[in-house]
Amino acid sequence: MYSQYGIAKLSVIPCRTEPSSKSEMTTQLLFGDTYTVLEKYHKWYRIKIEADGYECWINEWQYFPITEEFYFLQQKRPRYYSSELLQIVQSGQNHYVVPMGSHFPMYQNHQFKIESNIYECYGKVTEITNSTRYDGQKCVDFAFMFLNAPYLWGGKTVMGIDCSGLVQVCCLLAGYQLPRDAKDQVHHGISLSFLDEVQAGDIAFFHNEEGQIVHTGILVNSDTIIHGSGRVRVDKIDHYGIFSPELKNYSHHLRVIKRLG
Repeated sequence: MYSQYGIAKLSVIPCRTEPSSKSEMTTQLLFGDTYTVLEKYHKWYRIKIEADGYECWINEWQYFPITEEFYFLQQKRPRYYSSELLQIVQSGQNHYVVPMGSHFPMYQNHQFKIESNIYECYGKVTEITNSTRYDGQKCVDFAFMFLNAPYLWGGKTVMGIDCSGLVQVCCLLAGYQLPRDAKDQVHHGISLSFLDEVQAGDIAFFHNEEGQIVHTGILVNSDTIIHGSGRVRVDKIDHYGIFSPELKNYSHHLRVIKRLG
């Protein structure tokens, strides 16, 4: 019998749409992410990620159980996340290179715990509590740390990241937890009417010909956006959308701008 709760104890864990290694990766667990186990099928677990409610499949070799007591205890504590692109954490003889956005449960004085195991970390961390307010400039600053990271569908790290993964990770570190996908992220925040109203850290969403939300990015100011398209890049934006200097045309068509907080 498997535990109902688990935690990511590897740097990055691929999460798939179906219980198969050949299935599409739609997101990733980062080190320290906790989840609920919904079912087991052969060598696969269907999970629900605690932070954003995303449901997906992970392989049993990358599953690590935790007790119900620890799962709910760590929820009551302030959240501490790695705010460096990569940093090393160590537990005994084991060490892990963990990406930005990794969660360090029960953190205090450069140490954190997973069950009875103690980990040491000396890189930068960001504390998030229930009273933390979204800081748009911080979101922009974190996004620029990902500049030129390659695009990877379902990715959430500097080694590969997609547009909504960039927005989710940077907004989290700036104090706002968003869902995983752009089509769900768009339902958060307050809509702005004009680009002239934009502040650093506002989020722009873009649609396709069918009107579906298919892209998102973080606004630096009223005419500049940082987003994941081929790579994490900075482009100009106007009321039509994102203008691509390579294409000499609009690569994404603006639908709505949202302010979080």
